[in-house]
Amino acid sequence: MSTRRERAIIAGRMLDEAFPEVGLPLDFRDPYSLLIATVLSAQCTDTRVNKVMPGVLCEASTPAQMVRLGEDRIRELIRTCGLANRKARSIHRLSQTLLKRHGGEVPRTFEALEALPGIGHKSASVVMAMAFGEPAFPVDTHIHRLAQRWGLTDGRSVEQTEKDLKNLFPREEWLRRHLQLIYYGRAYCSARGCDGRTCPICRSCFPGRKKPFRARKA
Repeated sequence: MSTRRERAIIAGRMLDEAFPEVGLPLDFRDPYSLLIATVLSAQCTDTRVNKVMPGVLCEASTPAQMVRLGEDRIRELIRTCGLANRKARSIHRLSQTLLKRHGGEVPRTFEALEALPGIGHKSASVVMAMAFGEPAFPVDTHIHRLAQRWGLTDGRSVEQTEKDLKNLFPREEWLRRHLQLIYYGRAYCSARGCDGRTCPICRSCFPGRKKPFRARKA
């Protein structure tokens, strides 16, 4: 039986082989546009968000412009991303908060980002890593599932999964591993496409697994 760290080495090697170069899945111009994109990405594909964002930024590319735009117009612009009412409210309110508390700038700390309306720890991690280059390992439900299938965490919570992945991979690899996990999950280890015995990494980490693996939900 391999150890968790041995499985991390196997997974890391195979991720590098499958995706030696990874681009950022969300298109953005600056930290503010990335912040908006992360709000829109909740229960929505990155492809859809990337199609919607140019129209949004054409009308409002700064917090001040977004506040003047108003919730109703924001809702119209983002309606195809789903959950439009909630997301429009969050975008409007977080833009107001940026103006009131941060001079219209996106803050560069986890604490300040997570205090913004509609921004949780995962979204804050995305902004810190992708916009500011700070070490972060964003964990969503998909990464939470993969880490369990590969035996890199026990899956007690998303928070525990993030902690375990950070312990297994060097800080300088965190963003790359996050992106590789996203792309690998979509291509080889999706919720319906692999039951813990199908994809190459699942088979390599647990060659003797006989029954379908049921991951804990986030």
